[in-house]
Amino acid sequence: MHPTRKAAVTATALLATITVAVGCESGSTTTDSVAASPGHSSRPGCPTALAKAKRAVKAAEDVNAPWSGPTSGPRAVPDRTIVYIAQTLTNPGVQGVAQGVQEAADIIGWRVRTINGQGTPSGIKAAFDEALALRPDGIVIGGFDPTSTAEQVEQANAAGIPLIGWHAVATPGPSENPRLLSNITTRVEDVAKLSADWIIARSNGRAGVVLFTDASIPFAKRKSDLIKKELATCSDVALLSYENIPIPQANSRTVERVSSLAARLGDRWTYSAAINDLYFDYAGPALRAAGKEGAGAPFNIGAGDGDPSAFQRINGKDFQAATVPEPLSEQGWQIIDEFNRAFAGKPSSGYVAPVHITTAANSGGALSWDSEGYREAYRKIWDK
Repeated sequence: MHPTRKAAVTATALLATITVAVGCESGSTTTDSVAASPGHSSRPGCPTALAKAKRAVKAAEDVNAPWSGPTSGPRAVPDRTIVYIAQTLTNPGVQGVAQGVQEAADIIGWRVRTINGQGTPSGIKAAFDEALALRPDGIVIGGFDPTSTAEQVEQANAAGIPLIGWHAVATPGPSENPRLLSNITTRVEDVAKLSADWIIARSNGRAGVVLFTDASIPFAKRKSDLIKKELATCSDVALLSYENIPIPQANSRTVERVSSLAARLGDRWTYSAAINDLYFDYAGPALRAAGKEGAGAPFNIGAGDGDPSAFQRINGKDFQAATVPEPLSEQGWQIIDEFNRAFAGKPSSGYVAPVHITTAANSGGALSWDSEGYREAYRKIWDK
């Protein structure tokens, strides 16, 4: 158990007018008319929004929050086989959930086969075909869009093989189209709001923000739009630039874009948010070349999965200050529990994991977010 730590709240000297960028989805939108207002740097920029943000962040930073998931359900149904189709096992989120599924299956006494889709459309379809040929009791859609394998999904539905997704569709819970027993994910609204609230709280309501997104992905664009909306609740938080960098091009385009931003915005750029932690993997070298310190501004938060590399940057104070991670292992255990409920003829639990914020102050040096209580709770339900 780690002690609960409260993120430090610091004031910046930036007083800005919020400008919400819209329209330009192929590059960036920048507001350069942000002027410092001397003599008022110690005054909170938006007292009401700031108070709400601080309360939300404090609750989300609690590493000892009690288990809020299911505590009752059917006992373990024996002798089942599950196939986990991984979008790619090089994706730390997909791999972390796969490990959680395997761990939980070992406890409940089931067999699990993991098939790697290799991150390509053809590889994922081939993996799904292989999964269907095994005639398992259930299949996990691990981190890919089931509409890309619509034919295989229809075959599984027709064969009566229940499907559970992880980050497969935009919302948690059961899905009618595509037909999924459940989709395991945090709520994008909660992740986006908390990411913006962390910036508002940590900056004391005064921040100059750059937001990174991939507008070609509807889910990612919606997340960044929600971040913008929450930032706009604080009148003295300025969205300095909205950067659209497609994820597949993040490694080649982020360095150049960040270098340009650092030169143009200078000290006005105090915070960043990104729809995925990976942008900061590439931003770090450019910020360092611009003379920035890894533990200083811009303070960066990833509204993404919270992969091990993000935790390494956070723990090392290396150009990332926070992330809103998925509880990957816990979600793997939930997948097994949801299958067990279905096999016992019971409905989905309806549980959605609450959002969490990881910083260097509360990570305990770990490389992933592993919440408390779920293992004991599920074992008690399954009586294992």
